[in-house]
Amino acid sequence: MMSATFTIDGQEVPFTPGQSVMQAALSAGVFIPHLCYHPEFRPHGSCKLCTVKVNGRPATSCTLPAAAGMDVESNTPEILDKRRALLQMLLVEGNHFCPSCEKSGNCKLQALGYELEVFTPHFNQFYPDRPVDASHPDVLLDFNRCILCELCIRASAEVDGKNVFALSGRGITKHLIVNAESGKLADTNFALTDKAAQVCPVGVILEKRVGFAVPIGQRHYDAAPFSAHVAEFKPTPESQGERS
Repeated sequence: MMSATFTIDGQEVPFTPGQSVMQAALSAGVFIPHLCYHPEFRPHGSCKLCTVKVNGRPATSCTLPAAAGMDVESNTPEILDKRRALLQMLLVEGNHFCPSCEKSGNCKLQALGYELEVFTPHFNQFYPDRPVDASHPDVLLDFNRCILCELCIRASAEVDGKNVFALSGRGITKHLIVNAESGKLADTNFALTDKAAQVCPVGVILEKRVGFAVPIGQRHYDAAPFSAHVAEFKPTPESQGERS
């Protein structure tokens, strides 16, 4: 039973105890932009794209518990501009050349860029040089596209029980690594059937020999924008803190 409500941009949203603002919004069909949130995992607020204003103060909606009477602002010019700036920084920090990427049309970063009308980089490109790992027989890793969402790390640890991935470095040097002495994916027990192989929102973890199989116009985000897929992100019991 729904116990109370709060408002998002004037729209009343019901919630159940334990839900975050993000979870309640998605359950009600209200889209809040995000990249690191995944309905099967407990939110941890790394990408900040879901930041909203609650009673006039900023907060990440994926980690903020919903409370009765909250006045949440999400689609204001100020908040949308901040989200665009975050997207622009993500786009220049990595190598995101969409026309040549196998994930084009299925990439959440690209889809959110279109959603928020981010059509120029604005900042200077970093052009990182992170070697591609093609050692695994079934999977290619292109570290140049990583946005540090940590979803593959959490999936590998919490679901697959393998701890294949990790982050190394601090600040601007932080990057994704493979937990093997060689640093190569082939020297781990990673499998294409792992949950970690399925959660990357961008084009880092790619299945080999299937690239560009779906024609332009038929890809996931071709027919409808990111926000139209809100039903895909509705929370599960695991993401609401019930994972054992």
